[in-house]
Amino acid sequence: MAQATGRRAAGSKAAKPARRGLGRFIGRLIGLIVLAAVIVPPVGALIYRFVPPPITFLMVERLFQGQGLDYQWRSLSDISPALPQAAVAAEDQRFCQHHGFDFQAMQKAMRQNQRTAARGGAKVRGGSTISQQTAKNVFLWPGRSYVRKGLEAWYTVLIETIWGKRRIMEVYLNVAEMGPGVYGAEAAAQRYFQEDASDLTPAQAAHLIAILPSPLKWKAVAPGGYVARRSRHIGGAMGAVRADGLASCLAR
Repeated sequence: MAQATGRRAAGSKAAKPARRGLGRFIGRLIGLIVLAAVIVPPVGALIYRFVPPPITFLMVERLFQGQGLDYQWRSLSDISPALPQAAVAAEDQRFCQHHGFDFQAMQKAMRQNQRTAARGGAKVRGGSTISQQTAKNVFLWPGRSYVRKGLEAWYTVLIETIWGKRRIMEVYLNVAEMGPGVYGAEAAAQRYFQEDASDLTPAQAAHLIAILPSPLKWKAVAPGGYVARRSRHIGGAMGAVRADGLASCLAR
């Protein structure tokens, strides 16, 4: 009996160091993950301030789905001014005023989604800015989760601080998915209009931006009724963007 008691006591003593060792290992692992989450994003943002992103998670995913990869980087100076004007008109009219997050747009989207849900609809309006979309497109994986939204917010703060508005728009217009296997202004302009991105007309720019919410479903050429109406609406809003200087932060 005494021997059994002694063995249990010895076993308990041996288990305590093992548990402490496991606890230290888990603590160090969590510390490394937190450290990586703090250090890696600024380094990546700093690199992409000067270097075009070579590829994104979405491009890789679509490539494995068999959609191909047509991605041709162009500086913002080599893209028709009509395209960023259309992007501001359709996606983020306060792009030059906010610092990455448009809380007015978020509240408006929330109210509209609530009204839509009350009527039994399923269509969801987003409140993401161009800065948020760029952060997501360049640095993060497709999908929805609280972890990804948190990282998106962190990257948004970083690119607003490190890149500035002109670089954010430049990257956005180069990596945005604009059709199956088509990414960015140059690839889309050549695919759909047989033009260089620098030669896009306001109408063509409106068509390209009109399909961004659903580029695998909607068509920039011979569009359906909804996309055609959306393109006309964007074209009209582009006049206000020019008149009110809503894209003035993109000027050199």
